[in-house]
Amino acid sequence: MTESEKNGSSACCGPARVRDDHALGHQTFPTSDDSAEHDIVDIPGGTGFLGTDRPELAIDGEAPFRQSKVKPFRIDATTVTVARFAAFVAATGYETEAERLGDSFVFRGFLSGNALNAPSVPGAPWWLMIKGATWRAIYGPGSEADTKPDHPVVHVSWNDANAFASWAGGRLPTEAEWEHAARGGLGDIRYPWGNKEPDDTNYFPCNIWQGRFPDKDLGRDGYIGTAPAQSFGPNPYGLFNMVGNVWEWTSQPFTVRSLKKSVKRAHSGKAGFKITKGGSFLCHPSYCYRYRIAARSGTSPDSAMSHQGFRLVYDVNA
Repeated sequence: MTESEKNGSSACCGPARVRDDHALGHQTFPTSDDSAEHDIVDIPGGTGFLGTDRPELAIDGEAPFRQSKVKPFRIDATTVTVARFAAFVAATGYETEAERLGDSFVFRGFLSGNALNAPSVPGAPWWLMIKGATWRAIYGPGSEADTKPDHPVVHVSWNDANAFASWAGGRLPTEAEWEHAARGGLGDIRYPWGNKEPDDTNYFPCNIWQGRFPDKDLGRDGYIGTAPAQSFGPNPYGLFNMVGNVWEWTSQPFTVRSLKKSVKRAHSGKAGFKITKGGSFLCHPSYCYRYRIAARSGTSPDSAMSHQGFRLVYDVNA
């Protein structure tokens, strides 16, 4: 794990857009018939669990392991797909913040030529701000063919996700709901499948990085970049890709409670950030060890990037 990771830098996992006065903010739409095919799973309420007593990145606020009271809810079995988001756009004419602002963050390993000269993120030079990168063209102009309908929609900000949620009749999960669903009723586990560690050679239960980061992803899990939203094995609740593949927005502000000056310093400048969970296809123990259930990160609500998606939850009427 890099020193920047140990010291609480999450820019390497998910860069943040410099606040823009032209950002869309949170838009809402009349609830419609979200008719794109997708599965929704019932999650029982009761005592859930949150966090861990064995933090890998304590500076992120992973500890402690604690109980949480959770009401019954329903959740998408997968992250929202390109096809499902396209149905929303077709019905509403919605423009994402990346489309309106004209650029979004892309991992440099997917780029070539002049695109490699685009502005990079300080401390994380593998993130470049690419003009024309959107959910329709995930690596920038000319990459439309790389945008697969059954893959998670990416380049969607927190504001975009909330706009979709208002149309689809759902909402983003709280961190407690997300972890309760990810644990699948198994309690104090590290991953949705249990505690067995993924590796670079033999065990590939999710879509993460294999090899030396950021030089080359060996793709031994079958994918370089995103995998289909319904891939790898589901957890006991029937949920796919709760870790790896793409980061997932939650509804809550990113906060870390601590009196330590080092922690406060590490998270200065993150006011208004939202919690993201689950890690992505770019995660690896040597770089961003955040594909664990208790791991957490955060970025600004107007930020979008090529490994950030979301899934919705739905309230259960008593």
